Amino acid sequence: MSDSKDTGKAFDFRLFKRVFSYTRPYRGIFWLVAIVAILSAAFAIGIPILVKDIINESLESKDSQQLLNAVVLMLVFLLGQVTTQLLFNYFANLLGESVIKDIRIKLFTKMTGFKMTYFDKSSIGVLVTRAVADMQRIGEIFSQGFFMIVADALKMLSAAIIMLVVNWKLALIVFAILPVILIATRLFQQAMKVAFVEVRAQVSNLNSFVQERIAGMKIVQLFNREEIEKEKFRVINEKHQNAWLKTVWYNSIFFPIAEISNSIGIGLVVYFGVIQNIENVGMDNKGAILAFFFLMDLLFRPLRQIADKFNTLQMGMVAANRVFKILDTDSHIPDEGTVEKADVKGDIEFKDVHFGYVPDEEVLHGINFKVKAGETVAIVGATGAGKSTIINLLNRFYEINSGQILVDNVCLKDYTLHSLRSHIAIVLQDVFLFADTIANNISLRDENITTEQIEEAAKQIGVHEFVSSLPGGYQYNVKERGSMLSSGQRQLIAFLRAYVSNPSILILDEATSSVDTYSEQLIQQATDKITEGRTSIIIAHRLATIKKADKIIVMDAGEIVEMGNHKELLEKGGYYSDLYNAQFLAEEVA
Repeated sequence: MSDSKDTGKAFDFRLFKRVFSYTRPYRGIFWLVAIVAILSAAFAIGIPILVKDIINESLESKDSQQLLNAVVLMLVFLLGQVTTQLLFNYFANLLGESVIKDIRIKLFTKMTGFKMTYFDKSSIGVLVTRAVADMQRIGEIFSQGFFMIVADALKMLSAAIIMLVVNWKLALIVFAILPVILIATRLFQQAMKVAFVEVRAQVSNLNSFVQERIAGMKIVQLFNREEIEKEKFRVINEKHQNAWLKTVWYNSIFFPIAEISNSIGIGLVVYFGVIQNIENVGMDNKGAILAFFFLMDLLFRPLRQIADKFNTLQMGMVAANRVFKILDTDSHIPDEGTVEKADVKGDIEFKDVHFGYVPDEEVLHGINFKVKAGETVAIVGATGAGKSTIINLLNRFYEINSGQILVDNVCLKDYTLHSLRSHIAIVLQDVFLFADTIANNISLRDENITTEQIEEAAKQIGVHEFVSSLPGGYQYNVKERGSMLSSGQRQLIAFLRAYVSNPSILILDEATSSVDTYSEQLIQQATDKITEGRTSIIIAHRLATIKKADKIIVMDAGEIVEMGNHKELLEKGGYYSDLYNAQFLAEEVA
């Protein structure tokens, strides 16, 4: 459902029904809130009736005992109203928080299964808004929206009935004012629905902009972009402000109209009520007039609140619509395989593989190669040749257009995703570390990996000394994205993370392209150890690091142009030889 289509309707009952389907596991709380809402309305409506009786009967008869009984009963009603309101607020919020907990888990699970293409096209800031801020808006449907509207509607209905019973003539005078407020409320709801769609859009844009600039602050400062980004932020922030000001403007119009209507109603009740007494129409209306003041408050105040709560409900519905769009997105890798292997030898084969990130734009054109179990294979080529794409396809981050990819002579699609990826470890050029300890970043909180295993693995690949030198050692918190470590240190942590997972297939994607000489030596030692006895695929720009590879695959423009070992390719005098010699000369000059 598009936003434009969404704004065309005052209320989407289909969407409302879908939101409420998440209350099924909490039916007990749901009905408790409903019952408490009814009791709250009953206690509220009882007080005006008692006021009328006290004025018309207790004061007229001068019966102090009757007055005392009425006052005690009024205190009981007031205590009941306070108690039910407390229970209503608690359990309505409990229901809302329980629902958004379930939806948030479902949303996060959904997002973790999306194809990489989804994240390639989506703003992280927008996704964070959906998972956090929009979720709270959905919760407010229950805590501040629907149930409060129902409770207020019950109070209004009860007040209207009691008015008719107490004095139907005065009731008709009050009812004559209602159409004005009802029409104003309807127009207000429609205007606010459009306004809140714009508000949520601008909140997402603002979150996305701030998130990206904070993440890229180094680039902003390095290229002196502060003033430019400040101006961009000013424009976005102004749009955000204007979107909210629309809601403020509509509120500024509606609520004074409601207050004026209420005041006019009170004035008319007093005037015609006194006229009835003066004309002596056969009844004493002093108690009825005072009761009408309370009853009108129960009629008009909830009506104003309904409009306010409907705003909350509308914002929750807009947020729900956005969240459900993500939940309804079909952008996941089909996990229909049934093969689960405890052990994988590591044979890999690409058979005439064609692939493109967007339709009709292939980046791989009929890729064919084999890797035997235990072999170390390097993939080289210019930027954009398709090297990293091969790695993405092997992990099934993307689906191929045609052809086959086999691991141990089994098609990737026949494996379960969990089984396939459990046998593959990858070290990327841009290492991502969580704001956590080194130990947790290595084990990724896998309970099967102990600290002792981590330390032993670190010793085996030669990085234990480096980790131990840090404050706290393996318990050192690297902060967000590993900002407390250098690029080389982050690479070493990534190597250790891959090693402790004991993969059958190891992938090193430009793992030494941005590290210092000392870290490169450690990484080279770690590489020799970690690739021993397992299938390894190494992507590298620096060709000096892959001389020992069993096979080198040379790519250009999405095709394999050469294949062989280092010596064979140099003797061939082709693309690889030119690439190697050019790089060697560049290093000599440097």
